[in-house]
Amino acid sequence: MIAQDLKTLEERSIYIIREAKLKFKNIAALWSMGKDSTTMLALTRKAFLGKIPFPVIHIDNSIDFPETYAFREYLAKKWNFKVIVGHSDIKPDSVGSACCGQNKPETLKKIMKEYGFDALIVSIRRDEHAIRSKERYFSPRDKKFRWNYRNQPAELWDDYSSKLDTKGHVRVHPLLDWNELDIWRYVKQERIPINPLYFSRNGFRYRSLGCTHCTVALKSNAQKVDDIIKELEITKQEERSGRSMDKEREYVMQRLRALGYL
Repeated sequence: MIAQDLKTLEERSIYIIREAKLKFKNIAALWSMGKDSTTMLALTRKAFLGKIPFPVIHIDNSIDFPETYAFREYLAKKWNFKVIVGHSDIKPDSVGSACCGQNKPETLKKIMKEYGFDALIVSIRRDEHAIRSKERYFSPRDKKFRWNYRNQPAELWDDYSSKLDTKGHVRVHPLLDWNELDIWRYVKQERIPINPLYFSRNGFRYRSLGCTHCTVALKSNAQKVDDIIKELEITKQEERSGRSMDKEREYVMQRLRALGYL
């Protein structure tokens, strides 16, 4: 895993976040309380002088970890930003898992319609999954949230001025170029508060966070950020190996993202 220059990554991400705020009338950000989306909020605060000038959305299936809910309340109060909580159902899903599959985008659709958001900042990274590697910084969705990964706007030489389909909404991805190690090195550098589930307890920790039904802890003795960085510098284990495998298979993830999955 090759770490990139954090200053360059930070500058590009802040530029994309500011461009999004300028380009769209009514924007929001998605927050899972995980390391990536929390880093994205930290970058937003740096972009706007310590403030998060748009609402933050949490799609809640009511079975997240207690530590995750506590972290949501703690950081929202500490950083003083608005959280919109959308409650998704747990029910049979023809594409992904019942807890974190197609049901979550359906809840997001309702929130988008209620608040009239035309853009969403999302903290996905290209290195997380083969399907996510096809994304652009500014990625249009149609009215039904569908993503046409075969036909996306060109983004050349940091030019994001291509005409975007505004009939639906646009996903904005400021962390596309980051990798897992970059995130943790930035967390250390900026002293970003992090969900405690990432740190080892009794020889296990969570490396990628989902809900209690589709996430398992992995063996690890990393109890501090420095320990996590050292672990990642030598590990050959995949980051999302602790997530539900039915959703992680490439063809399933491609179908989910085409339907609007987060």
